[in-house]
Amino acid sequence: MASRALALLAFLGVGFALSMSVSEYSLRLLNLAAISAVAVIGLNFAFGYAGLISLGHAAFMGLGAYILALLTTRAGWSPWLAAAPAVLGTGLAAALIGLPLLRLKGHYLALATLGLNVSFGIVAANWIEVTGGTNGVARIPGLALFGHALDGERAFLWLALAVVAILAILASALQRSRHGRAMMAVRDDETAAAMSGVNVTAVKVAAFALSAVYAAIAGCLFAAHVRFISPDDFNFAHSITFLSMLIVGGEGTIAGAIIGAALLTFLPEWLRGLGESYLAFFGLMMLAILIFMPRGIMGLALGLAARRRRPAQSHTQATSAVAGKAVRP
Repeated sequence: MASRALALLAFLGVGFALSMSVSEYSLRLLNLAAISAVAVIGLNFAFGYAGLISLGHAAFMGLGAYILALLTTRAGWSPWLAAAPAVLGTGLAAALIGLPLLRLKGHYLALATLGLNVSFGIVAANWIEVTGGTNGVARIPGLALFGHALDGERAFLWLALAVVAILAILASALQRSRHGRAMMAVRDDETAAAMSGVNVTAVKVAAFALSAVYAAIAGCLFAAHVRFISPDDFNFAHSITFLSMLIVGGEGTIAGAIIGAALLTFLPEWLRGLGESYLAFFGLMMLAILIFMPRGIMGLALGLAARRRRPAQSHTQATSAVAGKAVRP
């Protein structure tokens, strides 16, 4: 618990320092990275813990964003009030969709979720009376806290970092609970998990719905930050990007989800000089990570830390053995 508190304080401290020292454009990228981190932490429940290959994560983010946008612009709701039905409605929709969908496995599930994302984009683009079609929904009201509007990038970043920290703590607590262990048991071996008394279907649906809840929160933050949404903001390419963020950072780890989200948000800016060659570089980078770092950046870091501990433990055991022999009569 103490280590998690220290990690939280370090995360907030770094975020606060960055918010006071970088340009306005960098602040905007940091906000987008924080919003992506919320979505990727959610995807970690489905993919990292339960082993569900989901390529429709952006659709749930879009559903949450559209519900908030429509309730605020047409019904006059406060964004804070509209966020509740947006998140709960998206989670319920994911649970209902997941019941039949999660009977599929592997690449069949990946293709089904990809089709779900494509279908969402088609509906959002053609249901003009509700979604505004390709013109999207504009003039979404921004967030305000204690009477102060979070208009600037810096003020919004402080809120976004706080949301990321809170959701990361909740995800960490769930990971260490029996529910998190059940998800990982289903990921490792469904048959063995079922024989141990785990309700495999319920665990899968819960992981899928929980990932959608986090995606909806990210969608609400995105809508309130950008104040304009359109179908292109939630197409299947964004789902692939979220999955790439998790793989690069390290699936199954919360820190990896945050690192991957930040890295792939800033990577296009850092490699702007490559122009169109950026996509080729990105493809090669993903291939290299899958081959040489299959567990991502955090997996590599944890592996190196474990290797450093082993010699120290071996040395301690050897010293204890020698000392034990020395005291024998």
